[in-house]
Amino acid sequence: MEAFYTLQGEGFHAGRAAYFIRLGGCDVGCVWCDVKESWDADIHPKFTIDEIVDEASKFKGRLAVITGGEPLMYNLDELTLALKDAGFQTNIETSGAHPMSGHWDWVCFSPKKFKEAHPSIFAVANELKVIVYNKSDFKFAEKYAKLVNKECQLLLQPEWSKKDTMQPLIVEYIKENPQWRISLQTHKYLDIP
Repeated sequence: MEAFYTLQGEGFHAGRAAYFIRLGGCDVGCVWCDVKESWDADIHPKFTIDEIVDEASKFKGRLAVITGGEPLMYNLDELTLALKDAGFQTNIETSGAHPMSGHWDWVCFSPKKFKEAHPSIFAVANELKVIVYNKSDFKFAEKYAKLVNKECQLLLQPEWSKKDTMQPLIVEYIKENPQWRISLQTHKYLDIP
C-alpha cells in the first residue's frame, strides 16, 4: 500500500527511526482501524522485493517494520531475508490471524477480537500489544498473556478515539497488574506521520 520513513510511534520500539512497509490487504476488519484503505489489496500498486529493499535502503535507519492491513496474509520469507541481507532489523506488526512466515528480529503481536489468532504466533511473539477499546479488553488481554511465551513484553494501548476514557483505566490496571506496561501512540501526540 505504502512505504515511508519516520519514527516508530508505539510499542516497545517507540521513538526509533523506522522504515515502514505497509502491505495492502486485510481480512480482520477492526471497526476502529485507522487505515481501512489498506483492506483491499487490489487497489494498491505492486512492487518487487528488490524495489522495496532499494527504496528502504535510501534512508539511514535500519529498522524495517512490516505492517498492514494484515501482513501475514502473505508469505514474508523472501522479503524479510532480502531486508536482512541489506542490513535491516526486521520487525512485524500483526494480529497473528494467519500462520507465521518471515525471518524476524521482533514480532509485535496485536490480537484482535474480530479474528482468532493462529497458534504459531504464541512462541515467537516478543511483544503482546493489546488495544484497549472497552473494559472487556482487559480480560481479552489476559487470555493472550497466558498463551504467549514468558519473555514476551506485555503492553496495553488505549484506542486513540477512546484514550481519554481508557487511559486512566489502563493506568490503574497496570498498578494492580505490574507485569503489564502502557503503550501510547506517541506519533499521534507529536503529529508525526
